[in-house]
Amino acid sequence: MTVAPKTRSRTASRVAAVQALFQSEQAGDNAETVIDQFVRHRLGSLAGADDFEDGRIPDAEVPLFASIVRGAVRQQDTIDAMLSEALPADWPLARIDPVLRALLRAAGGELAGATSAPGKVIINEYLDVVRGFLTGPEPGIANAVLDRLARLLRPGEFEG
Repeated sequence: MTVAPKTRSRTASRVAAVQALFQSEQAGDNAETVIDQFVRHRLGSLAGADDFEDGRIPDAEVPLFASIVRGAVRQQDTIDAMLSEALPADWPLARIDPVLRALLRAAGGELAGATSAPGKVIINEYLDVVRGFLTGPEPGIANAVLDRLARLLRPGEFEG
């Protein structure tokens, strides 16, 4: 008997949110346009197709995905200001890898209240995501920045 691997729908939702925020920034599309495009063309399975064919993310939860994207965009100015303070001086927000920027914004939006997941869970999930996209110093930078951001946005969860 073959056991199918457990899907991580919340992680898949976060991966999709990072990709959507990246696409939104690169194409100059607003959040609702990108959410609609993802829901119609990238999320969920297609009959007769491989699950991850053409960049599909079959296991993503649409409500969580949309909440993260909307939260990140709605609070982008505040999140960006906090990220700029949290990043090392030689890593200004405008010059960091655009995938890392999208990831930090997604995590920032979620930490700022887009979902009720615990801060440590959010950080761990986005660290898993960043490792899937980037190598080199970016995962370490993401860890430090997200820890600092979580302590600012959710101080009650990180006392002591």
